[in-house]
Amino acid sequence: MTPRYNILIIEDELPAQANLRRQLEKHYDDLAIVGIEASVKGAVAWLKCPDNHADIIFMDVELSDGMCFDIFSQVEVKAKVIITTAYDSYAVKAFRTGTIDYLLKPIDSSELEAAVDRCRRALKAEEKIAQQIDIETLKRALTGGGKSAYRKRFVVRFGDRLSVIEIAQVAYFYAEDKSTHLVTGEGRRYILDQSLDTLADEVAPNDFFRISRNCIVSTRAIGGISKHPSNRLKISLIPKPDFEVFVSRSRTADFMTWLEGK
Repeated sequence: MTPRYNILIIEDELPAQANLRRQLEKHYDDLAIVGIEASVKGAVAWLKCPDNHADIIFMDVELSDGMCFDIFSQVEVKAKVIITTAYDSYAVKAFRTGTIDYLLKPIDSSELEAAVDRCRRALKAEEKIAQQIDIETLKRALTGGGKSAYRKRFVVRFGDRLSVIEIAQVAYFYAEDKSTHLVTGEGRRYILDQSLDTLADEVAPNDFFRISRNCIVSTRAIGGISKHPSNRLKISLIPKPDFEVFVSRSRTADFMTWLEGK
């Protein structure tokens, strides 16, 4: 009889959460999703409950109320952990140990299969799972050694292909129909797993500004600014989007300060 493994997903981005769940349910008959949490608090509560058991945990780096290492510091994690992260430069080398694995977002199906297979082999062999995770090493890796680390690139999916978009190529981000879009200076558009709230914290504030609830722009993308009859600032973006772009009234003063580089 094929062993059945319990899966806990800890992910606060709904598109990423749905994508991972869809892949697991479609391709893995021996995996049962027994819990989904979106926060450190929720994950800790789930793991502390004696009625809950997970063999494999898929865990995002940044959650709605903190970082994933905050979970390890509050509860003993005995399951195999697969970190899911969009940061492909400074963090991932710290992960692939006997207990912690990692996947880059957007999650590639072949990489997911390889990570799941590694967990299966370890669990079938009844490999002893380390009781102590080096939280400080993990924390330093995830926070870039305590230094502020902003996005340098995005790995995006276009059909069956993965492309790397350097941050310098990004003109703006916008949210539409419950999806987040990245637009390059060449006018190419890609759908991201991250929300604008998450992106606002991931991109360098000197280069990007969130002008409204639905749009984050780069200085490179601003072609012109005019005053609209509604007394709001209207932005001409390059490349031109399919919608009008305005600066929220509440953000106008901060936007002008940002634009002047103060």
